[in-house]
Amino acid sequence: MTAATPTRRRLVDPDAPSYRWWLLLVTSLGALLASLTSGTLVIALPDILRDLHTDLFALLWIVVGYTLVVTVLVLNAGRLADIFGRTRTYTLGLVVFTLASAFCAIAPTPLTLILGRVVQGVGGAFMFANSSALVTDAFPRSELGRALGLNAMVVGAGLILGPILGGWLTGFNWRFVFWFNVPLGLVGIIAALVILVERTPPQRSISIDWVGSGLYLVALLALMTSLAFGGLYGWTTWWVVGGFVLFLALMPIFLLVEARARTPILDLSLFRDRLFAMGNLTGLLNGVARNSVLFLLVFYLQGVKGDDPVTAGIKLAPLAVGLLVLSPISGALADRYGSRELATLGMLVTAAGLAGLLSIGIDTPYWQLALWQLVIGAGSGLFNSPNTSAVMGVVPPAKRGIGAGMRAMLTNTGFVISIALAIGLMTSAMDPRVLVAVFSGTQTGASGIDLGPFINALHVAFAAGFIASLVGAGLSLLRGGHRSWTEDAETGEEAAAESLIVDAESGASI
Repeated sequence: MTAATPTRRRLVDPDAPSYRWWLLLVTSLGALLASLTSGTLVIALPDILRDLHTDLFALLWIVVGYTLVVTVLVLNAGRLADIFGRTRTYTLGLVVFTLASAFCAIAPTPLTLILGRVVQGVGGAFMFANSSALVTDAFPRSELGRALGLNAMVVGAGLILGPILGGWLTGFNWRFVFWFNVPLGLVGIIAALVILVERTPPQRSISIDWVGSGLYLVALLALMTSLAFGGLYGWTTWWVVGGFVLFLALMPIFLLVEARARTPILDLSLFRDRLFAMGNLTGLLNGVARNSVLFLLVFYLQGVKGDDPVTAGIKLAPLAVGLLVLSPISGALADRYGSRELATLGMLVTAAGLAGLLSIGIDTPYWQLALWQLVIGAGSGLFNSPNTSAVMGVVPPAKRGIGAGMRAMLTNTGFVISIALAIGLMTSAMDPRVLVAVFSGTQTGASGIDLGPFINALHVAFAAGFIASLVGAGLSLLRGGHRSWTEDAETGEEAAAESLIVDAESGASI
C-alpha cells in the first residue's frame, strides 16, 4: 500500500523503514497512558470513597463509566477513523483524554468525577479504535505479532507501574493520579502531530449508525446495572429482572438492525471468518475472567490486610510481570507458529491462576498471592498478542478501523461485565455498609469485622473467572488455522487483492 502524501513536513520520512517503529512508539505511548490510568485510579479508589463520601453506586460508575463509554463509542470511533483518517482521530482521542484528565483532577463531587470519566471514555474510544489498526497498517504480516507484542509489553509495564505510581501519588492526594496524565498526554499529542501520517485513503461516503449505537448502549447498560445491583437490591427485584429481560430482548434487535444497516457499526460480515469470530469471543471471555482481579485485590490488600496505597501497589506488581515478559515472546512465536495453540494455552494458564486465588484467605502469606498473580499475568501475556495479531491480521485494510473497534468493543464489554458481576457478587455476600467500609479501608480484619463473607465472595468471583477462562479456551481451539490478509504483490493495486493465505499452523509460510 502506498503511503499518503503528507501535507506538511514530518519528523520521520513515512516511506522510510524506520517509520513503522516510530509509529509503534507513538501508539505505545497512548497504550502506556491508558494502562497507567487504569492502575493509578484503582489504587486510589479507597481514598476517593473517603474524600468524596461516595457509595457503591458512584463507585461503580467511577470505575466502569469510562469503559462503558469506550465500549459503546469505539465502534463509531472506528467508523469515523475510516471516514476522516486514523491518524487524525487517534490524535483527537489523545487531546480529549488529556483535557478530561485535567477536569477529573479538579472534580469537587462524585457526579462531576463520573462526568469527567465519561468524557475520558470519548477520548479513549478514539485511541482504542485506531492504535492496533495503525500498527497493522504499518507492519508487514511477518512482523505484526512482534509489533503487537511490544505494544502489549508497554501495557504490561504500565500495569506494573500504575498501582505503584498510583500509591505514591495518592500519598499526596488522589487528584494527582489524574494530573499525572496531563504532561504524558501532551507528549503523546506532540509526537502524533510531528510523526504520524495517513496511510489509508478516507472513505467519505460512510455514515454513522446512531440507531445501532443507541440500542447497544441501552442493552449493555441494562445488563451492567442488573449484574451490579442484583446482590444489593435482590436478584428477583422487578427492575433487576427487567434489566436482564431488556438486554435479552434488545440484543437480537440490535443484530437485526446491524444486518440491514447500510453502514453498520458492527460489521457482521467480518464474523463470517471463523478466526475473527472465535478470536473476538475468546477476547470477551478473557476480559470477563481476569479484569476484576486487580479491582478485587486492591480492596483485599487495603481493606482486609490494611496495607497503605504504596504497599498495596507494590504487592500488585506480579499481576503485570508475566504480561510484560511473555507478551513480546508470544507475539514473535505467533508470527512463526500461529495463534491457536498460544491463545488457548494463555486461557488455560489464566484459569490455573484464578483457581489458585480460590485458596486465599485473611491470613494468606503474600508469596502465595504473588505466585497466583504471576500465573494470571503469564496467561494474559500468552493470550493477548497472538489473539490480537490473529484477529487484526484477517481484516481487510479498508475495514481495519472498524475491525479494531469491534475487537475493542468486545474486550471492553468483558471488562464492564467483569466489574459489575464482581460488585454484584460482593453485595450478595455481605452487608453493603460493611462492604463499603472494607473497600474504603476504614475498617480491616483487625477491627473485629467478620470478613468471612467478603473472602467467600472473592472466591465466587474468582470461580466465575475460572469458568469463563475454560470456556474461552474451548472456543479458542475452534478458531481453525491461522490466516492472514495479504495484497496481490503482482498488481500492487490497493484493496484489489482478497487472498487469504494459510501460515505456519498449516505448514505454509507467509
